Amino acid sequence: MIRNFYDTHFKKLVDGGTSGLAAAESTATAYLDGKPALRGKHKITNSERHAAFWSSNFLTDLPQQAWASEAMTLALAQYMRQERVSNTVMLASVAAVAPDALIRAVRCSGLVLMQHSSRRTELDQLAVSNPAIAELCKVLDIFDVAHRERTAEVLMWQNTLAELSPLELLCYASLHAFEHWVPKRFGQANPSAAAQANRSEDWGAVNDILLWKLADSADDATRLTDAVIGSALAKHLAPFLFPSSSGAPARHDLREAFANLLAAQTEVNSFVAQSADAFSYDNSIEFVRLGDRLEINVLDAASRVAWDRNGRKLSALHNYWYYRAMDAFVDSGMATERIGSPENHELNRVAYIKALRTQLQLTEVYGVSDAVSTDAGDAVPLLQALLSLELMNVFFQRDFLEAFVKHLRSSGDWAMALSMLVFNGLRDGNQNRLPLTWSSRDDKVAKMVGWTVTAVNPKGNPRHAAAIVDFWTSDWSKLATQLRDGAAGSRPELFERPILRMGQTLVQLPWVVGLQNNSTAAINNLRRLGMRRNEARAETQQIEIQLGATLEKRGFKVVLNWNPPVSPDGNAGEVDVICARDGVVLVLEVKSTYLRRSQQDAWRHANTTLRKAGQQLQRKVAAVQLALGNESGLAPKLAQQLEIGAPTTPMYGWIVDTSIECDHQRFGGFLKISLEELLIALRDDRHLLHDPDDLFGQPSQVPHSVPQSLYPQGFSALRLMEVVEAQAVWHGI
Repeated sequence: MIRNFYDTHFKKLVDGGTSGLAAAESTATAYLDGKPALRGKHKITNSERHAAFWSSNFLTDLPQQAWASEAMTLALAQYMRQERVSNTVMLASVAAVAPDALIRAVRCSGLVLMQHSSRRTELDQLAVSNPAIAELCKVLDIFDVAHRERTAEVLMWQNTLAELSPLELLCYASLHAFEHWVPKRFGQANPSAAAQANRSEDWGAVNDILLWKLADSADDATRLTDAVIGSALAKHLAPFLFPSSSGAPARHDLREAFANLLAAQTEVNSFVAQSADAFSYDNSIEFVRLGDRLEINVLDAASRVAWDRNGRKLSALHNYWYYRAMDAFVDSGMATERIGSPENHELNRVAYIKALRTQLQLTEVYGVSDAVSTDAGDAVPLLQALLSLELMNVFFQRDFLEAFVKHLRSSGDWAMALSMLVFNGLRDGNQNRLPLTWSSRDDKVAKMVGWTVTAVNPKGNPRHAAAIVDFWTSDWSKLATQLRDGAAGSRPELFERPILRMGQTLVQLPWVVGLQNNSTAAINNLRRLGMRRNEARAETQQIEIQLGATLEKRGFKVVLNWNPPVSPDGNAGEVDVICARDGVVLVLEVKSTYLRRSQQDAWRHANTTLRKAGQQLQRKVAAVQLALGNESGLAPKLAQQLEIGAPTTPMYGWIVDTSIECDHQRFGGFLKISLEELLIALRDDRHLLHDPDDLFGQPSQVPHSVPQSLYPQGFSALRLMEVVEAQAVWHGI
């Protein structure tokens, strides 16, 4: 039975000669890895697993060294996070023999924002007789007060806006965006790091507000009709754009309430990201209590610098893929062709290059094929889907944002400028130029057919257009039900799927589509929201195939997806990539994920995916070493494929991940690098990271913007390893 699994596992190891410390760490690792997974044919729940582990006898009287191990500390964090089981005797023992380990576990458990947890009550009881835990509780109390003050402010303004439907709330969000965000951000080609952070904070806050409203609304609030839309606009939008003494008064109180709610939500999010998450997941700092306030001491400045550098890396990679796309655009012959009408040609050309940029990144880094699927399983041509989003971006920028900014410059008043935008749209063919637009799905598909024109379909493809619309659509009725029911699952953020379905009506926000990062939207639409798509597994395999081909171009002999013989220690599992050149063997463990935004996301990635990858690589490197020294079975074939024969061949393992979080850290003793870094190192085109043609308005201050080979003495496996170890690709960033 499950309640005996962990004790049995521990005893078996100890009886076999393993030390108690190593046995405890191995048992904790099994727990962290979700073992056991089944009881017979029945899946074991997390709650059952928690109850079994924390009721295990082997936990009694473990020494300080055992609790201080990484695995046991992470296991303790799981205990602090769960509510199923209580083991106060065990907790008191840990507090007595290893208080530092308990404090670390509390920090990374996220308990700082779970003040009503039963585990917090247990800590308060321990604090009576334990000074270290008492100090921890005082720190948690300060966080609790600060968090409650901020959430109370949010709740107050939510109550003020409780009467509004989701559509009505979108009216005030749109007014706010045109008053504050569009004037500052439209045309800002290269925002500073601070400006990008502010934009991200704003998107996050408005997304949280909309999720609250969806969860708080009745079932029919997300089923729009023409009458519902007309009533909402007449009450909450028209009075600001076309004020009239005989009409409804503008609800300035609600507009100001929305601005206050946005500010309060931004403050909560900032507190969570910069204080609570930093306390929980940033080991480079510590919080020191000075009376009733906290100060931060930096313990590891290098780690802080590395986190900030990741943002610069992402910006540089954005440049890199754009330059790669321009080369692909020229090579395709499209550079000499007119795209669309003469007046739209230049904008369409830029949109096409941007779509190529994202396609290159999705195919080369994430293994995405030429076609992807919607939630319903319909096939979507990838480039057409990406191009459609870029063309939406062009349309809203040109016909909404650019026109609005021109009116704003001439009038000096945002409301008047918005009124002029709407009026001119009505005058020019009865075009909707309101700060939010809507249409039926059929109308949206019909308008998008022209964007699917190809040589094969010169008049466009309605089926592809329909699939593209669905690909970028977030169904708010389903999302609202999911939120109200508290159901698990990934939730689309506003910019990831910017077409909002409300009943039979599709709503779009020009200020979102016109300002968003389309590359991030596409990647997370596929990798975060679409992680369970049928083709997701094939994409991971394609990453390995493409990486193997790139290595072969550099003279490596490559073996993909090799399954080692089962050894007495068990099955090491499939080895993703083995490559050899110049007498050196590299064993690569490939991980494919999505773009993360928070320290919490990065910490979880490090302590789940990457931690397991390190464990897997330990087993796989050992299996490859054994096979290369074995004269029977698969070993001769493997050695022959790799063109090596000596069992003493130098062997190294790398974790190669599609994300850049935790780059150049070690897991299980193995270096973790990003796939993009490795690809750039193999292609030897790092100068594209530095905007060599000054397209993005930030000329490089380092000589790397000029082509300069990483291999001046010629390529070799050892030099590649030096380049990667020294992070030479990122020099100057």
